[in-house]
Amino acid sequence: QVQLVESGGGLVQAGGSLRLSCAASGRTSNNYIMGWFRQGPGKSREFVADIRWSGGSTRYADSVKGRFTISRDNVKNTVYLQMNSLKPEDTAVYYCAARLIYKPGYDYWGQGTQVTVSS
Repeated sequence: QVQLVESGGGLVQAGGSLRLSCAASGRTSNNYIMGWFRQGPGKSREFVADIRWSGGSTRYADSVKGRFTISRDNVKNTVYLQMNSLKPEDTAVYYCAARLIYKPGYDYWGQGTQVTVSS
């Protein structure tokens, strides 16, 4: 089992920045990919970014490329999502998730943290 706890959400004005954190505990290892997803009001959940624990390769949704950066601290077992140049359409509940590299779906999810961007 892997437990994930997000933090760092809040209210920010358009153009501002926030950094989300996801603390992982339990049976974590280098065989995991950590992802960030979000679900805006009235929208379905969508992929934002992911990173491999081992090697640190990353992927981003087109909507956040150049504005968001995903990173990890292997010592602290924490994944971060640095969000810059925030837009009102970034308003959503942001979820951290984990999956094994050889599995297509995410098995573990955090409780989510609210990000609200005002215009």
